[in-house]
Amino acid sequence: MTDHVDLWVDPACPWAWITSRWLLEARQVRDFTADFHVMSLAVLNEGHEKYAEFKERLLGPVRVLIAAEQRHGNQVVEPLYSAMGTRRHVGGEKDWSAVVAGALADVGLEADLAEAATTSEFDEALRASHHAGMGPVGDDVGTPVIHVDDAAIFGPVVTPAPKGEAAGRLFDGVLLALRTPGFYELKRSRLDEPSFN
Repeated sequence: MTDHVDLWVDPACPWAWITSRWLLEARQVRDFTADFHVMSLAVLNEGHEKYAEFKERLLGPVRVLIAAEQRHGNQVVEPLYSAMGTRRHVGGEKDWSAVVAGALADVGLEADLAEAATTSEFDEALRASHHAGMGPVGDDVGTPVIHVDDAAIFGPVVTPAPKGEAAGRLFDGVLLALRTPGFYELKRSRLDEPSFN
């Protein structure tokens, strides 16, 4: 049976980046399709004072992702997100403006999409995407969020991303947990920093 997975991510989150790499790896060894969607850490943390100074910086990349999706459809979200993450998380680029501009060029999208970073024009669509992903899991989790069929779950949070059959086995386990009625949580403290290998 072919499954379809929907993944909600914010390009600022290194943990979501690693999960996305795992999901793409698992897709090579398991029979499923996947679509990427945008959630926003800025929207999630509205009203939290400690995030106030980061809000505008966090909004820029997700606004650009939504603007690209509005112009070209959902199929551009994964490659643009991947290009942003490669520059930010793997390449270590810190300037989000440069990350966004470079990522747009990397995937052949129009440079003017970068202008969306500083406007609220796409915020309604951003909020709709965010709430579609986060609504089923609640506001006490972050990103990544995975939906399969009518079930949704936060995670998995893993580092580094498993490869090959190990990625497939984790996928099998996530599906098993996700499809278990009443299953809510497995968790332990993170001891390692994100590894992008």
